[in-house]
Amino acid sequence: MNLQLSGIRGALVRMSCDTLEPSLSFFVQSLGFRIEAIYPADSPSTAILSGHGLGIELVGGTADGVQSLSLLCDNPNEVAQGARELIAPNGVRIQLAWADPPMQLPETQQALVINHANAEATWSVGRAGLRYRDLLPQRHGGAFIASHIRILEGGLVPDYVHFHKIRFQMIFCRKGWVRVVYEGQGEPFLMHAGDCVLQPPMIRHRVLESSAGAEVVEIGSPAKHITIADHQMPLPNAPLPPEHDFGGQRFVFNQADKATWQPWRLPGFRVRDTGIGAATAGLAGARVVRFVKPGELTTQVSAQQHATEFCFYFVLAGQLTLSLGDASHVLQADDSVTLPGGQRYAFTACSDDLELLEVTLPDTFDTRLEALA
Repeated sequence: MNLQLSGIRGALVRMSCDTLEPSLSFFVQSLGFRIEAIYPADSPSTAILSGHGLGIELVGGTADGVQSLSLLCDNPNEVAQGARELIAPNGVRIQLAWADPPMQLPETQQALVINHANAEATWSVGRAGLRYRDLLPQRHGGAFIASHIRILEGGLVPDYVHFHKIRFQMIFCRKGWVRVVYEGQGEPFLMHAGDCVLQPPMIRHRVLESSAGAEVVEIGSPAKHITIADHQMPLPNAPLPPEHDFGGQRFVFNQADKATWQPWRLPGFRVRDTGIGAATAGLAGARVVRFVKPGELTTQVSAQQHATEFCFYFVLAGQLTLSLGDASHVLQADDSVTLPGGQRYAFTACSDDLELLEVTLPDTFDTRLEALA
């Protein structure tokens, strides 16, 4: 049913009490509500209160009504001598909550996670109707999230201007194209396959439209972060200087067709850097790694080991064998692996067209290389 209602001026929630007093005084004097109406005059049993964006119908002598109420505070720890919950005289529980919740960053709990894009892979419906495949189910204890995201139908995306309270977040266009708009970046632009953006903390943005079957890989920290709609900021808006600071980071739009390739830390591979390391002051790095075909560069298979907080690889093309001591795993396109710090690993049996997305925290780190036994 799609009702088209008009003439609505407000809303009330009903709250019961035995008698108006002392609940009426509590909500007015202690919680800052004000009386809008009260009746009957000779023996009041109902009062209409307003405050903090809420209307309350306080009715005496009834048993129905809300049993709890949340009040949003600048800092709930500083209200009511540190109490986070109050009990009104009518028994209603008053929860004191953050009006602007701070980002919560759990302690990282690293683990080896290998995710295959096979017939058993699970896709769920997320925000704005997007399809999500969770690449890191245990989330490193809640410290990180990695998602493979699909937009099934092309055209306009039912998104809205929003921002995230995050430590780190990047989007890599896997297939197709996506048209997006970002705060301070001028007119909307297209992300094509191979392009990526760094979304600094709190930057306003919106996904506008996409090609049919477009896909992206999204990496973020922490895993559970708040998405907040911004109904006030219009996008697009005026461009800001490239060095503009968004929560300690700069915006990055890295385009694959403008990339330069350099030797990677392993012989036999080339790498293109996305600029995310510099834009985050070394917090995180993202690179595309490509295997060099035999004959173009002398290759030597090396095992590597490094102390990273987060190390993630997504297979963009081709295949390889991931060697982990006595175990080995074949990884193909759309498979991913997240490696705990200190894990010894090697890439072997690489196909000529192998290409990987590598995301690490921090951006740079010492790597111990040794010949693969």
